[in-house]
Amino acid sequence: MSPVQPQVAPEPAGRPLLQFKSPRRKQPPAHLADLDMDARAARAEELGVQAYRAKQLSMHYFERGIVEPEQMTDLPAGAREQFVPEMLPTLLTKVHELRTDDGRTIKFLWRLFDGALVESVLMRYPGRITLCVSSQCGCGMNCPFCATGQAGLTRNMSTAEIVDQVVQANRVIAAGGLGPAEHDGEKVTNIVFMGMGEPLANYKRVITAVRRFTEEAPSGLGMSARHVTLSTVGLVPAIRKLAAEDIPVTFALSLHAPDDELRDKIIPVNTRWKVDEAIDAAHEYFEITGRRVSIEYALIKDMNDHGWRADLLAKKLNARGRGWVHVNPIPLNPTPGSIWTASDPRVEEEFIRRLRAGGIPTTLRDTRGREIDGACGQLAADPRGEE
Repeated sequence: MSPVQPQVAPEPAGRPLLQFKSPRRKQPPAHLADLDMDARAARAEELGVQAYRAKQLSMHYFERGIVEPEQMTDLPAGAREQFVPEMLPTLLTKVHELRTDDGRTIKFLWRLFDGALVESVLMRYPGRITLCVSSQCGCGMNCPFCATGQAGLTRNMSTAEIVDQVVQANRVIAAGGLGPAEHDGEKVTNIVFMGMGEPLANYKRVITAVRRFTEEAPSGLGMSARHVTLSTVGLVPAIRKLAAEDIPVTFALSLHAPDDELRDKIIPVNTRWKVDEAIDAAHEYFEITGRRVSIEYALIKDMNDHGWRADLLAKKLNARGRGWVHVNPIPLNPTPGSIWTASDPRVEEEFIRRLRAGGIPTTLRDTRGREIDGACGQLAADPRGEE
């Protein structure tokens, strides 16, 4: 099946348009992870199976990562033949995977039911395992330094397509795909919505996926909300909506410039909601949730890495108070055909020094997976090398 391509007319210069709504497309089949526990029980009865079988199936999927009917020996043969395939349709089919030389980072290319392609990246760190998940096929935010943004938006992913990335990753970990385990029962401990797509442009499905991540088994994966990071380029109304959800996720604002003149050019959504509006919404998130906010800042050579911009960023953040924010500068990761590159190390160091001198906690972000095009801004779901 050929990959599904975006159907959005480009700008005269050939770049995709800024796009907030997903194109109308056929949705994937309903899956267990799309439903809450009551809806799963109701669906079981519709399929002629006792309601409690939904709980058993949920335990297999969320707790054990089992999707093969023949392994579900606590279910009767009839349920394994009909009920399981109906509730657990195949959502992600692996096209290929790329591994770093040390085997501690894996990038997966997945084909969805309609041929659309997405990527996710699994990373082992000391004491934790992080999965970078995708929330859309492509992205409509049109950021010119991001490979995903330049691909345009194909469609939103369903809740279950988002959740299944984690379940699939847990299966890889259990099979030893990340190397020797640090302890028994290793699973993904941290999730970052920094893969393909703008999470808050697929708000309802993403929030439902977060609830599946954080609900106790068998309803969900039983993860800590504090270990889930939601990143956005600055959809201000959605940031405020997120603050009211009463889910203490970590919130990250991808700012990349402290001034409107530059941010209008490199983050097109800034033409809708300006820098100060985005920072205000991020500060409101902190005030409502008590959760410290992260500011993501890709350092681009001779574009946004000037010392005065570090000073301006510190000034704007401090104007909202102290102790509410942390800045993560990120060396720009290369993408095919891009005219931009990462800042020189000395310029990077000076930018960080000036932020810290301004009283802003600052940590240079680790750029895992760059050699396999699996780092921030590099995900493009390229089908080349398909098995």
